[in-house]
Amino acid sequence: MKTAGLLLLAILAMAGGATWWQREALVAWWDAEMKGTEFEKPTVAKPDPESYAVLSAELERWRSELAARHAKARTPEERLAVEADARIMLEMVLPSMMRCWLGTPWDFNGTAAKPGGGRIACGYFVATVLRDAGFRLDRYRLAQQPSENILRSFLPKKACGLTVGQPYEDFAGKLSQADRGIYMVGLDTHVAFIVVEEGGFRFIHSSGSRPWCVVDEDHEAANVLRRSNWRMLGHLTGDSGVIRRWLKAEKIAVRGS
Repeated sequence: MKTAGLLLLAILAMAGGATWWQREALVAWWDAEMKGTEFEKPTVAKPDPESYAVLSAELERWRSELAARHAKARTPEERLAVEADARIMLEMVLPSMMRCWLGTPWDFNGTAAKPGGGRIACGYFVATVLRDAGFRLDRYRLAQQPSENILRSFLPKKACGLTVGQPYEDFAGKLSQADRGIYMVGLDTHVAFIVVEEGGFRFIHSSGSRPWCVVDEDHEAANVLRRSNWRMLGHLTGDSGVIRRWLKAEKIAVRGS
């Protein structure tokens, strides 16, 4: 069975210098490599702290490697190529890290530090995954902010699209056609991840509604997203400033703290 380290090494070997028209092939390859490994999208909701720890450690190792390449880059084009590799890495690994939390129970005051290590609130789920993916942040301060402040801690105002009262099917239809990648979404009383994939999206969050745990839902099952009147959406991995702060391990200043 392949280890996370070998998988990530192969990704970097393939991604080095890749252009965005090659991205679909890379993603298809990653999905194929996941099959039969401990990192395949689970069919049963079961927390997986062991795989989570491996993915987090390997992602940090490769963040450091990419940061060194970025620092040595001599031209804007070389730096952009490294940033493109960093984006590919985050977009492939982050969803697997999120899914390691599936089945972890929700609680309004939950602060679990690892999958299955107790209960987890929606804000703490988002903050903890991002921290363990290599973003330098105070997860307690970030998790305790309103969802708008969580998004705005990473993204400028112009990068956060707000809709109020938009019918869900209209919102979901546009989202399904958006650029693929990792998004954060703030709702009336909730914050979550959205992973936009080929032809659709996944809503991954610690749900305060049935089944009251971390879940990975498709368009039809995403009832918390459906019911919200207020939706603020930001493309986390589509923002060059976010990618550079991750590469350089710059501290994320928590807005509102």
